[in-house]
Formats: sequence, structure tokens, C-alpha cells
Amino acid sequence: MHSKQRSRSRARLLLAAPLGLALLTCSSQRPAPAAVPGPGRPPTRTVAPRGPVQWQNEWARGAVFYEVFVRSFRDSDGDGKGDLNGLIEKLDYLNDGDPATASDLGVDALWLMPVFASPSYHGYDTVDYETINPDYGSNADFARLVTEAHRRGIRIILDFVVNHTGSGHPWFIDSASSPSSAHRDWYVWSRTDPGWTQPWGGTNPTWHPLNGFYFYGVFWSGMPDLNFRTPAVRAEIERLARLWLDRGVDGFRLDAARHIVEDGGGQLQVDTPETHAFWREFAAVVRAAKPDAVLVGENWTDTPTIATYFGSTGQIAGGDELPMNFDFPLADRILAGVDSGDASSIASKLAEIQAAYPPGVVDAPFLTNHDQVRAATRLGLDAGKMRNAAAILLTLPGAPFLYYGEEVGMQNGPTDNDEAKRTPMPWNATPGGGFTSGT
Repeated sequence: MHSKQRSRSRARLLLAAPLGLALLTCSSQRPAPAAVPGPGRPPTRTVAPRGPVQWQNEWARGAVFYEVFVRSFRDSDGDGKGDLNGLIEKLDYLNDGDPATASDLGVDALWLMPVFASPSYHGYDTVDYETINPDYGSNADFARLVTEAHRRGIRIILDFVVNHTGSGHPWFIDSASSPSSAHRDWYVWSRTDPGWTQPWGGTNPTWHPLNGFYFYGVFWSGMPDLNFRTPAVRAEIERLARLWLDRGVDGFRLDAARHIVEDGGGQLQVDTPETHAFWREFAAVVRAAKPDAVLVGENWTDTPTIATYFGSTGQIAGGDELPMNFDFPLADRILAGVDSGDASSIASKLAEIQAAYPPGVVDAPFLTNHDQVRAATRLGLDAGKMRNAAAILLTLPGAPFLYYGEEVGMQNGPTDNDEAKRTPMPWNATPGGGFTSGT
């Protein structure tokens, strides 16, 4: 496997365009290959490890991650929808695997937004965790993506949406069919409406009527929450994680990580002890299956609460829960500070992070993601501000995450809805932008 042998500081930046954020180059330190017994060489002695299995994902510290919405990245067949083969076509743009070149971004890992079968454009309502969304291609196409990415030194992490499924998932269909169904306790049911509303505010309910009962779905009725108090649910999610690790993925981005187990209404719907207990269990399963994998938690909250999701570093270096967590508060401070020209709020947030986070963990800073108005739009297309934001992001400790198109100053669409934050990647100045030959 080729890898970029470039400065870990990410200090060598190539400006992508007059209004672009920045191209970047970066090294990633990858584990040395294990010695292979051969003629004249004695077999390697295997020594049983002592104590718990440790993370071996130090490669992520200083690595650059790139978030891709496959549907909007590159369409290979002219149907107007981005696909895995289109992403494969553009891998050399991300990292061509040749340390001697400097025309690629030098990306070390890709985070793929949901790629499993789903009825929606966004994919966060999974109906089959073992099958690639037909809009994107096939399982064989995914296997080729993994092979081609690894050949270039690019790792792959998948959006693993396990807090909830889609309402069309066979598990939920069976669960809703009868109180005595095999999957009834795979979801959370009540004979009456507990009357909870979403924990982030507003009046939207989290219990939804169906067939004379109410089921729990914190986001909406089309995404019912799984019941992680049921051992069979935990076992199945852990099996699926091992399956995709066996298929070559290098870790998972964990959606809605705060919402796994609820203890009641209001704020008892988030950050519960049972939620942390599941992530400890899940992390141990992943470490045992693939110690060099990474887990990145989406915990959109304040710094002290995010810090708890790393777990304990007493026995597991890097934390016994999620070894990386997105730094939402820092992202807000970077953009606000750059926009105002006052860096004091950025500095104070960095000091708070240093005090709150356990020692030795890997932060996951970013500017914006698929749920937020794009950085270029928020900064008013000011070239200097965009470059400053990129320079800050790429010189922070941890593993920076770039949202696709951010490196060329890609703007938001015409509204603030989610679709406008996920528009097609512009590859050239043709009518289709080089994204598709179709519509």
C-alpha cells in the first residue's frame, strides 16, 4: 500500500482557487506490515496479549478525513445520481497514492455518508444494513472501492446509523405487526402516549401512534428507535459492525450517538448511563475485531458532555468508548472568530477542550458538515476569511474533517434546507458541472 510521506503539521497548503479554502498535503503514519515467515526465517512467535485489547489507531492522529455524500459527488452512468463508480473515478483527486506528486489533496481517509439501502435521498433511514443502496451501485462496487482506496493509502469509514432504522425495515414491520411478534422488543413500544417532546426543544413528539400502540422515534415517525435494552438488538448491531470490518472498512461514523437509550422525557432522552454502557460494549467488539479501526461519534452538544463520550483512558489508551468525537463547539468558534476577526473565542475554546478532554484522545475538528450551511456561504465568500478558516482547521491538533467541496469554496444552495447543503460537486464549468452527463 502506498502512503503519502508528508509533513504531519499539514502546514504545506496549496490554494485551490481564488475563492477556495485550500488544498492540503499531509502524512499519515500507517502500521508497519507484520513480518511474514519465509525461507530461512523462523515463524513469528505469537504471545497472548495481557489485559484488554487496545486501540491501534494512532494513524488517525494528524490524518485528514474527507466527508463524501456519494449521491452528490460524481455520477458515472448519467442517471443524475452520484455513485460508487463515480467516486472511484475521482480517487486520484483525493489521493493518487504517489508520494512524489502534489496535485492531489493528500486525503488519508473518507467518511461516506450512508450507503446502505434506504428509500430516502439521504439514507439515514436504513432498511437493509447488509446491502449497498442500489442508487449507488452494488456490494461488488463497494468492494472495488475499498480495494482501490486502500491501494492509494486511503481508508474508508462508513456512516453507521444504529440509533434508529427506517420504518420500512423488515425488523420494524414485524415489530409493528403484533405485540407477540419476534421483533416486538427490538423497538420501544407503549400502550399509552408518554407525551415526550424532542430533547433539543420545540413541541414535536417522540412517540408515534401505530396499530393501537405508540412507538418511540426521537427524530420522526419514519425513523423508529431501536431498543438497545434488548440483548438481541445489541448482538445484531455488533454482528453488522464485524461484517463491514470484514468487508474492509476501517471504522464508523456513529450517527446520533447521544440518543441510544432513553430513561424518560426531556433531557433523560440523551446522554444516559445506558448509552455510555452500550458504546463501551460496542467499542470493545470493534477493538477485538479490528484494533486499528476508528469510531467517530456525532455528539452535537457542549464540550464537557462531548468529553464524556471518549470514556475512560484508565485501561484503554484513547478511551474505552469512542476514540474520536466531532468538535461542534470548536467549529462554531472558528467560523465566528474568523468572520469577526477576533480569535479570542477560539483560544478560550481550545483551552476548555484541553482541560475537559481525557489525555491522549484524538479530537475531530471540522468547519461544517452536511447538516450545516457551508463555510463559504457563512463567511460571505470572503477569500481571506475562507483561507484563514482552512489554515486554522489544518493546523489544529487531532484529525481534521473536510466536507466535500469545501476545498474549492463550494457554496450552499439557495435555501437552508438539508438538500441545499448537499448539492452536486462542481468539477468543471460545463452545464452539468462535470458531475453528470445527465440531469
